[in-house]
Amino acid sequence: MASVLRNALKSIREKGIGNFVRGLREEGYLSALLDGNLMQTKIHNIGATLVGVDKIGNKYYEKLGDTQYGRHRWVEYAAKNRYNASQVPPEWHGWLHYITDHTGDELLLLKPKRYGIEHKENFSGEGDEYIYHSKGHTLNPGQRNWTRYQPWEPKKA
Repeated sequence: MASVLRNALKSIREKGIGNFVRGLREEGYLSALLDGNLMQTKIHNIGATLVGVDKIGNKYYEKLGDTQYGRHRWVEYAAKNRYNASQVPPEWHGWLHYITDHTGDELLLLKPKRYGIEHKENFSGEGDEYIYHSKGHTLNPGQRNWTRYQPWEPKKA
């Protein structure tokens, strides 16, 4: 908590109180009051550097200095109400997980246009049309017909 206050005061000194409050309003801190996870991310963003934004609208931050290594890069998802890790494109995944120090924007410039397909997020678990059900599952629309098997009945003595 002390580091949050320290970073907020540092930001006020650098930007001035008017620009600091304007930035809070533009970044959506007031709307984040209702969502605890979003508010925690917003507080964590104070004093951080916005490294880039991907084509989905996710924002990638980095805070060097007094932050523990391994926790100084993070993403703020564009979809605030429904987010998962598959919404991070592969070019940003490498930067986020310390595989490379090149940001996603730099990697997009290096990537040949003829390779690969466009990244899509994984919708499993998001609705009935995206959930996989095995052949014998009762919710599978192409369910097997199990009536050809006869149940075992013991012979009466």
